[in-house]
Amino acid sequence: MLAAVTVPYESTGAAVLVPVRVRGLLVGDLPACAWAGSARHLRQVERELARAAAGEVDYLAVCTPADLPVAIGGVDYQVSAGAGTLWQLAVHPALRSCGLGTLLVRAAERRIAERGLGRAELAVEEANIRARALYERLGYTAYGRAMDAWDAEGPDGSVRRHETMCVLMRREL
Repeated sequence: MLAAVTVPYESTGAAVLVPVRVRGLLVGDLPACAWAGSARHLRQVERELARAAAGEVDYLAVCTPADLPVAIGGVDYQVSAGAGTLWQLAVHPALRSCGLGTLLVRAAERRIAERGLGRAELAVEEANIRARALYERLGYTAYGRAMDAWDAEGPDGSVRRHETMCVLMRREL
């Protein structure tokens, strides 16, 4: 899928229209995705790509003309009957608020609909107000709350358990 996003040009403040495309994330892309998380997280993404090969998930990348991923995220079809569950959505920090998150979510929703499923779901940390506002703008509504937890790697390589309350959201497609 081809599209374009508007990116502010730092030195002048002017906006530049940059073409991007959405495609499946590849194992070879992972070294260029260090902005998306720790080495531990990227190893987890690599495991998810094996699930993508089996058709259990889709893992998407929004890429620049140089074919570098600037936004990534997955859709898991095994979590909820009749729905695709969006997860591990990330946009390069320097390119947030340029439309990449919207493009990624809409591409994921198309993948869900192509499978004949009628609903997209996701969980967003309660403290992540910015992401929740994006999902609400895209038509997602809250329907509950749930605890979630995962192991997070610190800059020094130490691993700690991250526990958080999430808002469960969904959108009929």
